[in-house]
Amino acid sequence: MKEGQSKKRKRARHKKPQKPQQSLQPKHSIKHKKETHQQKNHAHRSSASSKPPKSSSSNSSSFLDKMRARLAGGHFRLINEKLYTCTGKEALDYFQEDPELFDMYHTGYQEQMSHWPEQPVNIIIKWLKDHSSSLIVADFGCGDARLAKNVKNKVFSFDLVSNNPSVIACDMSNIPLDPSSVDVAVFCLSLMGTNYASYLQEAYRVLKPSGWLLIAEVKSRFDPNNGGADPNKFSKAVCEMGFTSALKDFSNKMFVLLYFKKKEKQRSKGKEIEWPELKPCIYKRR
Repeated sequence: MKEGQSKKRKRARHKKPQKPQQSLQPKHSIKHKKETHQQKNHAHRSSASSKPPKSSSSNSSSFLDKMRARLAGGHFRLINEKLYTCTGKEALDYFQEDPELFDMYHTGYQEQMSHWPEQPVNIIIKWLKDHSSSLIVADFGCGDARLAKNVKNKVFSFDLVSNNPSVIACDMSNIPLDPSSVDVAVFCLSLMGTNYASYLQEAYRVLKPSGWLLIAEVKSRFDPNNGGADPNKFSKAVCEMGFTSALKDFSNKMFVLLYFKKKEKQRSKGKEIEWPELKPCIYKRR
């Protein structure tokens, strides 16, 4: 072997292997990505920790609000039961001794009504708007006098307590109106009390001949299958007083609507009318 060839082979054997081609991406870019990711995590942790924790004062105020609502609901149920199981005169004396109880009752009443999909007073308002605005109305148990506020008719508003100059405080069986002086008598969820028949007799007294008697009541009070009165017996008793039945509307799931017209001629006093007992609308205690 020639000496030149031997030297070339030796150099070939000792030639260092080439390093693999490095990525075109600069080294510092990888480090930059790691740092950016760490910065984001740090920022996320910082923003999360910066949110103020729920204060104990807000939790305690929420608890107090719930307790007040529960107490108010309990007071309403007690007053409500009282009104359904006493006479109108007893109810009047009850509220006159402590008028604040009346406000408490109506606050609870409005809360209960807020859960109803439809309000019976709104149907009566629509009925009046569909008739002549010259009709004079007596609203027995008017509450917040919503009826008077929403129609053009002259409305006499009566309830057990008056917090409004337009509301007359009295017993519903003895209202300060002359006989045959109004065209429409309204009882909207207000036939409360063991002597409810005397309220209807008072409505008959103040209504003109051919005047209207409109009654809206909780449906369960006229459900004979669950302890309520038979609606046919109730209507019969009202008619024996001197009315004719014009319409019975049981389409609403929460309340019934009964429409009567006073007869032209007064009824002759005969046998005593048998009034069915209306089921008290009493809410369960919680």
